[in-house]
Amino acid sequence: MNKLNNLKVLSYDLRKDVVDMIVEAKGGHIGGDMSVIDILICLYFKIMNISPENMDDPDRDRFVLSKGHSVEAYYAVLAAKGFLNIEEVKQQFSKFGSKYIGHPNNELPGIEMNSGSLGHGLPVCIGMALAGKMDRRNYRVYTVMGDGELAEGSVWEGAMAGGHYKLDNLCAVVDRNRLQISGSTEDVMAQDSQIERWKSFGWHTISVNGNDVDALEQAFTEARTIKGKPTVIIANTIKGYGSVVMENKANWHHKVPTQEEYEQIIADFASRKELALRE
Repeated sequence: MNKLNNLKVLSYDLRKDVVDMIVEAKGGHIGGDMSVIDILICLYFKIMNISPENMDDPDRDRFVLSKGHSVEAYYAVLAAKGFLNIEEVKQQFSKFGSKYIGHPNNELPGIEMNSGSLGHGLPVCIGMALAGKMDRRNYRVYTVMGDGELAEGSVWEGAMAGGHYKLDNLCAVVDRNRLQISGSTEDVMAQDSQIERWKSFGWHTISVNGNDVDALEQAFTEARTIKGKPTVIIANTIKGYGSVVMENKANWHHKVPTQEEYEQIIADFASRKELALRE
């Protein structure tokens, strides 16, 4: 079994951690966690120069989870990388007085900025990338946005600035699961085609299966080779990915599984993990 398949197996272990976290806390954004977790795994285990050992290094790569409401997936990946203790996270997530709050908290190791007020991640990452150019640093900057988030005007101000300053040290990702809290993105605020929109702002564009770690790694590797413009990866994902209980259902944006649903979800994870082990 190669390293990529190991990450596929890991993805189902971390999905279980996320569901356990949400059940214990009695709240959380489970659907978007499931769609984004493969992107986070690929970034932290295959792509970014970031670890608990170098998190204060000025040349470390920077990451901002702009869709901060998917923090449960972020905490699970950070714990797997060694920044956090997963059992502590599960016990304390979203409890009164806990540091493991419902959006990224930069008082925790490995988190660059508090996020979750949608539309802020990309503009902040523009500043980080521009600072890297001005200081002649070698780091790269990454951000993940939700597709519902793209209705925010600040995203497109950031897109315009990124293209203008030719920030080839910047890579943005759109978690394109096509669902948001109120339903289909195309019903709420239509946004196809993503490719043409980002190209018009001077970005290199890549469209990829966002729940395939292998395909994601290839996309991020391509982004590193692009000179003179930033890159956006349109990660076509499935909301609730991993279990038929949740997949492609808008009401799982923010939902706590019943005991029966929990058992089916965990069984689905186990089945898909077994398939990954056989590859």
